[in-house]
Amino acid sequence: MNGVLVAVVGPSGAGKDTLMEAARAALLADPRVAFLRRAITRPAEAGGEDHLPLSREAFLAGRDAGQFALSWEAHGLLYGIPAGPLEAALETGRSAVANLSRRALADAAARFPLRVVEITASPEVLAARLASRGREEAEDIARRLAREAPLPAGLAVETVRNDGTVQAGAEALLRALRNTLPAAAVAG
Repeated sequence: MNGVLVAVVGPSGAGKDTLMEAARAALLADPRVAFLRRAITRPAEAGGEDHLPLSREAFLAGRDAGQFALSWEAHGLLYGIPAGPLEAALETGRSAVANLSRRALADAAARFPLRVVEITASPEVLAARLASRGREEAEDIARRLAREAPLPAGLAVETVRNDGTVQAGAEALLRALRNTLPAAAVAG
């Protein structure tokens, strides 16, 4: 296993999906990187990231069958990183980029070569972005922002501040991701 799992983490409203989509577009032709699609127990038409929509039953059956390299539950939904694409990327020496939960980092670090990129923004920016989604009441947003989710100790973390424009945030994420890429081209 010569590749590395690049876990992109951060609070809701930090702009992870937006910045990851911009990074994916910028690195589309780079064979050294693979962006992984998550399986989520959320309908495809629910918005947000492009994901593999699964029913709760299908997700649990897949998890029990070992189809996910990593899985976790957050905000009433189940999330998983399909094992096949992650293992293929790592075996061919690629940087495998995935949107992970902080609660999955300890498991990821124990099982895979891991780099962490944390995307964050000021509490005011996070609150404004969450409110603009229209999915939660103000009290729910306040509770979400008050929740502390520390990163596990001992992990190397590169922080990307996303308080400004999408372009500035995307450029910062691209710099962080390029730091994880192997120097040589990937064969295969």
